[in-house]
Amino acid sequence: MPLARTSDLLATASAEKRGLPAFNVITLEHAEAIAAGAEAAGTPVVLQLSQNAVAFRGGRLLPIARACAEVAAAARVPVSLHLDHVEDVDLLRAAPAAGFSSAMFDASALPHDENVKATAEAAAWAHRHGLHLEAELGRVGGKNGEPPLGAHAPGARTDPAEAARYVADTAVDALAVAVGSSHAMTSRTASLDHALIRELAAAVPVPLVLHGSSGVPDAALAEAVAAGMVKINIGTALNLAYTPAVRDHLAAHPAATDPRRYLTAAREAMTRTVEQLARVVSAR
Repeated sequence: MPLARTSDLLATASAEKRGLPAFNVITLEHAEAIAAGAEAAGTPVVLQLSQNAVAFRGGRLLPIARACAEVAAAARVPVSLHLDHVEDVDLLRAAPAAGFSSAMFDASALPHDENVKATAEAAAWAHRHGLHLEAELGRVGGKNGEPPLGAHAPGARTDPAEAARYVADTAVDALAVAVGSSHAMTSRTASLDHALIRELAAAVPVPLVLHGSSGVPDAALAEAVAAGMVKINIGTALNLAYTPAVRDHLAAHPAATDPRRYLTAAREAMTRTVEQLARVVSAR
């Protein structure tokens, strides 16, 4: 089917009080597994490419973006393309022509006033070019001499009133918030602040996004969606399926040289992970 638009998938998920799973792509096998897992779960899905993934490809966006678009077009469920954690304005501006309907512009490391200014400019450009723009806001910090706290630092939290002002000042279409999760967690031990999620959902007029969801247990993910989270970003969980599958295959077949064998095992492991997490996130 044709590429879906992230904004449409978010609107439907919000109306149905479901989560929208969004999985990060590194290799073609990631994209294929995400589409297959979403089909098995019967849920729409977002294929995400981060700025880091583009850097891994030598800074070339189009080869992997076009591969993802072909995978999405062949899927039996709606699939959209999202460019994630973009700090490079030139990369952001390449997104629409490469098939992306949404992007996350990450100015969260900047001082708050600079973050607002840069994000507002990015949102204005994005809207002129039909791009849905996500941004991120953690606890601002910097008061009383304390240093700013990154959005994914331990203890970081997004203040609801600050978040509402930030959305009003920047005109972003979705907001990633800090509520207790962290990027690159390899154990599912994150403790989310569900009361804060409910406060943020009441205060912020755009869909909320949970980054670092790989470290969140299933029950907590479901509760986060019930509390008001909509887009659920997942990356590390796929790598935790991919890499052990490759290791296990090579350990069992030490003379193996054909990468199709161990990449098949990796893709199948990721597909199972995607199906399981997509069912958790998209359940009513």
